[in-house]
Amino acid sequence: MSLQRLLDIMEKLRSPEGCPWDREQTHQSLKRNLLEETYEVLEAIDTNDPAILVDELGDVLLQVVFHAQIGKESGTFTMDDVINAVSDKLVRRHPHVFADVQVDSVSDVLENWDAIKKTEKASENRTSLLDGVPKEFPALMRAEKIQKKAAKVGFEWDDIHGAIDKFHEELGEFRDAIQENDPEHLTEELGDLLFALVNIARYVKVDPELALQQSTAKFVQRFHYIEKQAEHSNRNLEDMSLEEMDKLWNEAKAYFRKNPHS
Repeated sequence: MSLQRLLDIMEKLRSPEGCPWDREQTHQSLKRNLLEETYEVLEAIDTNDPAILVDELGDVLLQVVFHAQIGKESGTFTMDDVINAVSDKLVRRHPHVFADVQVDSVSDVLENWDAIKKTEKASENRTSLLDGVPKEFPALMRAEKIQKKAAKVGFEWDDIHGAIDKFHEELGEFRDAIQENDPEHLTEELGDLLFALVNIARYVKVDPELALQQSTAKFVQRFHYIEKQAEHSNRNLEDMSLEEMDKLWNEAKAYFRKNPHS
């Protein structure tokens, strides 16, 4: 009943008597909206506040319903098609639950899942093992996905030490590029360096996207500390030396280690 109400509201918004903005939207124009709403869900999860998470999940659901209404109007698909497709996929990819396949561990489940996915994708006319990773993914996430696909056929180092050596090799090439001062070459070598670092993250099973988000949030938290301390002493950041700000930065590090939830 709740889903039908949402579908009815969206249909009204897209009708001639509805909202001019909603009527103008297309699958293409809504791409960024879906991406932004997804990131807001991730942020809501970190708040540990169920009310905020409910609100943000609703915004993502709205995007799905929006696309379904556009599909319905064009005669290409409906919300029922979306629901049936994902339901069929879940049943198909869980034969250990809905059929008679036996599994003994999570690794068995993942192995079956990958085998079933490979069968499904065979009909999509893909020409490379690396096909199917959207270019719209954040760069770190796409790099990780590409590396995982290549690793499935053995294209990877025996252990993390090979990945670390490769990182140091790329770091040396990046340093050489700095000396050349060629912007195009610098961009290329920095990209190689980041790609190698993502590979290290894969070996230690750390999500590089989330790791960078956490580090960015940590930087923001510490920088806010510097701003507040400057304000308390009636100083402008522009008038402070790097040494002064660095001292406050170290204070911030010590403070938030002792008070991680401040």
